[in-house]
Amino acid sequence: MTNLSMLTDDELVMLYQNNNNSAFDELLGRYKDKLYTYIYFNVHDEDTANDVFQETFVRVIMTIQQGRYTATGKFYSWLMRIARNQIIDLFRVQKNENTVSNDDVDVDLFNNIQLADMPVENQMISEQTLVDVHRLMEHLPDNQREIVVMRYFQNLSFKEIAEATGVGINTALGRMRYAILNMRRMAEEHQIALTI
Repeated sequence: MTNLSMLTDDELVMLYQNNNNSAFDELLGRYKDKLYTYIYFNVHDEDTANDVFQETFVRVIMTIQQGRYTATGKFYSWLMRIARNQIIDLFRVQKNENTVSNDDVDVDLFNNIQLADMPVENQMISEQTLVDVHRLMEHLPDNQREIVVMRYFQNLSFKEIAEATGVGINTALGRMRYAILNMRRMAEEHQIALTI
């Protein structure tokens, strides 16, 4: 009997493809805590984190069983990309579900100072700044835009960004630096006041 803990991730994947369920249990054991922590850190809710965790592994199982996994020696990075995509999809769905209409209520929800986190004028300025940032981000190279989104909109550490994107921490830091420099330059050229 082979000691599964001594095998590489790719060797375990191959065993699992050949119906060795213990190989998958070993893979799950290796990464479940790190993966769950990553997911929970992003969604901030235990039930949601459990759902995303389970959906991630369902996709992993399906991909492996269908023979679509390509062994590259980077199983954990692949696993993190699947989880990251699940989280992004979740946020997209939540954003669409959380649309509020002011038409169905007697109270003006959007201009009631007691219900507002900040005065409407400040909120409008903040939203305009966010719109300007998004417009500037559209002009960044894909690899820089991805780092900005993960850092500022998903609140990931540079270590987590490096793992999720499959690059080194220094590369992630460099891309962030260039993204900020590019956004500042574009903001100056278009006379947009940003505090980045």
